[in-house]
Amino acid sequence: MGKKEQFSPPALGGSSLLVVFAVLALTVFALLSLSTVRADARLGDTATQAVSDYYAADCQAQETLARLRAGERPKNNAVTITPGETEGEVLCSYVVPISDTQELQVKLRLRGTDYTVLRWAAAPAGEWDYDDGLPVWDGES
Repeated sequence: MGKKEQFSPPALGGSSLLVVFAVLALTVFALLSLSTVRADARLGDTATQAVSDYYAADCQAQETLARLRAGERPKNNAVTITPGETEGEVLCSYVVPISDTQELQVKLRLRGTDYTVLRWAAAPAGEWDYDDGLPVWDGES
């Protein structure tokens, strides 16, 4: 009985801390990956809707072009028709809405059933407000 043995518990502090940190880091990375996937899905849905809206407006603009080439003149004010530079030539312009913020602007030159597209472009709808009210430091306090 003369010899006493000392009992020391195993050192779990460092390894437990490392395991907790690893689990926490993996959880954070998993949550970041999930939020990235959700953002990418929303972006993909928005892009799909934008493309669908553009092609629907393009189809409507093509139908209006076909009617103009057939000699029909719209009864409403949707198409602006002005005389062209030469005899028998007319300039037609119209706008087809794509979304709340975009529109398809079309400008054509018609000579009988022949036509020339002068403009067929998506453009912002409405007026653009220029704001130069950004407070910038002028170097003085």
